[in-house]
Amino acid sequence: MSNLIPPHGSKTLMPLLLPETERAEEAKRARTLKQVPMSSREVSDLFMLAMGAYTPLEGFMGEQDWRGCCVDMALSDGLFWPIPITLSCDQELADSLQLGEEVALLDGETSEILGILTVDEKYTIDKELECSQVYWTTDPAHPGVQKVMEQGPVNLAGRVKALSEGHFPETYKGLYYRPAETRAMFEEKGWLKVAAFQTRNPMHRSHEHLAKIAIEICDGVLVHQVLGALKPGDIPADVRVGAIDALIENYFVPGTVIQAGYPIEMRYAGPREALLHAVFRQNFGCSYLVVGRDHAGVGDYYGPFDAHHIFDTLAPGAMEIQPLKIDITFYCHKCGGMATGKTCPHEAEHRLAISGTRLREMFAKHEDIPSEFSRPEVLEVLQAYYDGLD
Repeated sequence: MSNLIPPHGSKTLMPLLLPETERAEEAKRARTLKQVPMSSREVSDLFMLAMGAYTPLEGFMGEQDWRGCCVDMALSDGLFWPIPITLSCDQELADSLQLGEEVALLDGETSEILGILTVDEKYTIDKELECSQVYWTTDPAHPGVQKVMEQGPVNLAGRVKALSEGHFPETYKGLYYRPAETRAMFEEKGWLKVAAFQTRNPMHRSHEHLAKIAIEICDGVLVHQVLGALKPGDIPADVRVGAIDALIENYFVPGTVIQAGYPIEMRYAGPREALLHAVFRQNFGCSYLVVGRDHAGVGDYYGPFDAHHIFDTLAPGAMEIQPLKIDITFYCHKCGGMATGKTCPHEAEHRLAISGTRLREMFAKHEDIPSEFSRPEVLEVLQAYYDGLD
């Protein structure tokens, strides 16, 4: 028996990737089936299902689960789930499919067959309802809203058999770990309380401070970064990995951090996405999720602490993982170090606000970047990347 936190809504993980011995035959059979092309977001969700990160989901959601997620953040059986996981297609393809029919799931960009879906349901959705509930806006400029509005008019629901995890296991060897693997790593290290630190950026001084606060109260931290598609301007995953490696090697106690990546595509859904991040981090074996300023946000759609407050609205027992809420962090020249509004009594003129957005601006404008903003070893990795863009 494991002493780690159990998977969400299940006693065991439920990865949907077929055993390797069965994949070749099923892939051959899939080539004889009708094909459903998937968007990059749907592909990333299939990979999350494949690795067991979306335990206990068994495939793409039907209409009742879709509506329950949107309106009540719960599946039709009452299990907490904050964001719908759905698959869409065009009307002509939907009309050609029979309930109970199996279809091949294709990467819409590469045409690679990634899985097989048994069509249990076909339904249309209110896209504006989904956007207003999940993203708190219907503004088409929001990248998550844009994705929903670009979906086909019909959703297909049913159980999934995943046949591939795409390029991720090969491209990110030593970084791409499935929930069963991170759990095994935690057990091997003797970690019982683990905090997940979500990032889609290199870690600057504020991120470092957040992770170290988590280490103070936990056995270790999983620095867990997005490997799926990001918005324009975000720093590529391989550059992030190098920058985070430099930070961990030089500024963390050995054996307190595991760096890993996972294949999701960001929705930028702010508070709702913070909840989804918590749910699947529980599946990875984490008992806490670090929730800082504007978690999973974009633009000005969410307040800086909306992702903190949404956890307070949940019914007791909605999920077992807990948020580790941390105030806005900054460097205080008068304190002589990193601090938050809860620990620093000094006025704003003594505080250096630190953000990934500002760091990117400084690189783009060739400004001098102070060591209070980011560690020199990290800046060296990032400078090489930006020099290559010129």
